[in-house]
Amino acid sequence: MNITILRFDTIDSTNSEALKEARHGADEGLCVVARQQTAGRGRMGRTWVSPPNSGLYFSVVLRPKFDVKYLPLITLMSGVAVYDTLAEFGLKPDIKWVNDVLINDKKVCGILAETTDTDKGLAVVVGIGINLKSSNFPLEIANIATSLEAELDRSVTPFELENSLVKFLNYWYEMLCLENGRGEILRAWQQRSSYYSNKNVRVSLDNEILTGTTDGLEANGALRLKRADGTLAIIQAGDVERLRVE
Repeated sequence: MNITILRFDTIDSTNSEALKEARHGADEGLCVVARQQTAGRGRMGRTWVSPPNSGLYFSVVLRPKFDVKYLPLITLMSGVAVYDTLAEFGLKPDIKWVNDVLINDKKVCGILAETTDTDKGLAVVVGIGINLKSSNFPLEIANIATSLEAELDRSVTPFELENSLVKFLNYWYEMLCLENGRGEILRAWQQRSSYYSNKNVRVSLDNEILTGTTDGLEANGALRLKRADGTLAIIQAGDVERLRVE
C-alpha cells in the first residue's frame, strides 16, 4: 500500500477527516495525523482525550477486497501492528480483545475501525490513538491508562512512533490481504495476547453481562467465551474486562 500522510496541527477527529477523504475518493494508504483532536472518539461514542502533542492521533484509509464478514480482522490486525510498534521501543504490551493495547494492565492505545460507502466501494478507516504522555490525563482515567513516557521514563516523539506504526501496519495489512492471510493474523494475535485463552473475563453486551473464560477466536475474529456451565458464547462485539481471581 502506498502511504500518503495529511498532517494537521488541530482537527476535530482524524477518523472523521479520513472518512471524508475516503468518500471523496482517497486511495488506500491515506493517513491523517494530528497533533491535537478536539473531538476524538473511541468505541460506543466514548471520548478519546487528545491534548496537544500528548499522543499519536492517526487514521488510515483502507479499501479491503475480501469478504465483508472478515472485516473485524482489520481491528485485530491493527492491534498486532501496534503491539509490534511498541515492542520495537522495548516495551512489553498486551492486546485486550477487541481494540485495546495495554502495558502492565493499563491502556496505552485504543483502536477504532469505521466503514463508509464510497464511489470506489467500501472503505474502512482505522483510527489509532497511542498515549505519549500521562501528564494531561483526566482524573477518571489516570489510574487505568499509561503512556510511553511513563513506561520508558523518556519521551518519544509522535514522528518516531508514526514511522514504526506505518511500517508494521503496511506489513500486517498486506499479510491480511493474502490468500492465507486471515489465519496468519489470527495466529499473530494469539501469540501477542494473553486474552486469547484461559483469561477470566466479564463481557458487557448491549443488554446483558456475561462472565467466563476466553477460549480462542472464531475465523472472523469473534471471541469465544466458555461460561461456568460449560456452554460457549460467541462475542461479536462487547467490552471485555479482566476478572481477577481472589
